[in-house]
Amino acid sequence: PCKEPDLNKESFKKLVFKLMLIYVIAGIIGFIYETICVYINDGAFYKRGTTFGPWIPIYGFGCLLIYFLTVKFRKKPWLVFLISALSCGALELATGFVLDKVFHTRLWDYSLVILNWGNLNGYICVRSVITWGLFALILIYAILPPVEKFQDKHPKAFKIVSTSLFSLFVLDIILGLSLK
Repeated sequence: PCKEPDLNKESFKKLVFKLMLIYVIAGIIGFIYETICVYINDGAFYKRGTTFGPWIPIYGFGCLLIYFLTVKFRKKPWLVFLISALSCGALELATGFVLDKVFHTRLWDYSLVILNWGNLNGYICVRSVITWGLFALILIYAILPPVEKFQDKHPKAFKIVSTSLFSLFVLDIILGLSLK
């Protein structure tokens, strides 16, 4: 099971490194998921997202939201699922709306894909909300335990891996934004 974070200085530092790594892992999982979905929907592989690397930032943000909102409910998977599905669905809806209305950009549109029941202006649909809930269960019960074990057993290596991957991700985002 995952550990609840406490707030002393050392624990806070440890939490930051853990969050950096799970942000990257979630971004990569999101990239893989979207690549598969696009292939199923369009019959072709092409790169999704706004970065150059194999990661998508909104999945990292969703992961952080899941982590903080479910930290006290880890012993209740059904509640982790429900909180995550609803909160990440709201994140996706708000992000899609702001990108569309403020920046005049559509990075996704569920009205154009299969299994899009219940879509709201293409920003979210029931499938995406359920997927967020399932991703939360994978994150909390399958990804976090080995990440925490690695961090506990090899703290220096963990810091290097976490910092390196997160730095690459952030540089990729900055580079992507600067070239637009």
